[in-house]
Amino acid sequence: MHSVRIPWLKTALMLLVVTILAGCQAAKYRTLEAFGVEKRDILSSRVESARDAQDEAKEQFSSALEQFRATVAFDGGELEDLYDNLNRSYERSLEDAEQVRERIDAVRDVAGDLFDEWSDELDEYESADLRRRSRDLLRETQGRYERMIAAMERAEASMDPVLQSFQDQVLFLKHNLNARAISALRNELDSIESDTEALIRAMNEAIAEANAFIETLE
Repeated sequence: MHSVRIPWLKTALMLLVVTILAGCQAAKYRTLEAFGVEKRDILSSRVESARDAQDEAKEQFSSALEQFRATVAFDGGELEDLYDNLNRSYERSLEDAEQVRERIDAVRDVAGDLFDEWSDELDEYESADLRRRSRDLLRETQGRYERMIAAMERAEASMDPVLQSFQDQVLFLKHNLNARAISALRNELDSIESDTEALIRAMNEAIAEANAFIETLE
């Protein structure tokens, strides 16, 4: 028996899910606001969370680099243990990278909602002077936010080449678990070190921008 395909039904279900999720977000905001927690406070908290995730990821990537250095410096011992340690370090780096991405997404979500609400409420001012001041403050805050999120996105992007390099090395070692493979990996050390150092610089810049932005919200 052939199943009946109804394209519009799939579309309708997707729209329903989006509407429910949006409704849940709005309900969450209303609940928090009832307890005196404004979107501004939520944004500050999420920026702190994203900053902390980047700091943790930075430390993990540094640790993974040290593990790779130890791998290419191999001079006897159990190759299986060497591979297992490098693979665990790579997997932890993957997990931390995903945490960074999720928290940056969470920052974008609440920032968009905050700025939309702020912009809409400008029309509610009776005083033209206060409306102008609020509009100026909105533009200033958005400018600082854009600088911060751009730094976070650069740091996020800088994780990709490092993760790809580590994945390549782990796979190569997995399929060629011998001393010759270790020797071949030594040729990749300079490139991995360079990419990891660039990542750490980008993370530090993003963390500094996050701290500066948080100060403007306090």
